[in-house]
Amino acid sequence: MTDHATPNLPSRDLDATSRFYAGLGFVEGWRDDGWMILTRGTLTLEFFPHPDLDPVTSWFSCCLRLDDVHAFYAACLSAGVPEACHGAPRVHAPKTEDWGGRVGALVDPDGTLLRIIQNES
Repeated sequence: MTDHATPNLPSRDLDATSRFYAGLGFVEGWRDDGWMILTRGTLTLEFFPHPDLDPVTSWFSCCLRLDDVHAFYAACLSAGVPEACHGAPRVHAPKTEDWGGRVGALVDPDGTLLRIIQNES
């Protein structure tokens, strides 16, 4: 197995978080009252309960480095995540940054920012 990391992210409601990410193709791999692990192919996201989290002031974030950032973006749109400048959830289209990489973003219902970054070939 290669080295990897899995972000630990907050969830105000594990059931709602599971439903949201299921729409993006994630499935539950583990779940109890204090922890949930979701997977989508080789992506893994882990969630802990944080019922008092304010999505507007949340500062949680992580990066998803993807082989096909546009396919993930399309999956977000297909799941009904709006492309918007404010609010949660929302998605931002991938664009080429000054450094040459393609980067978009997903903000989940709890205000967590997931940067979606195209892997380099």
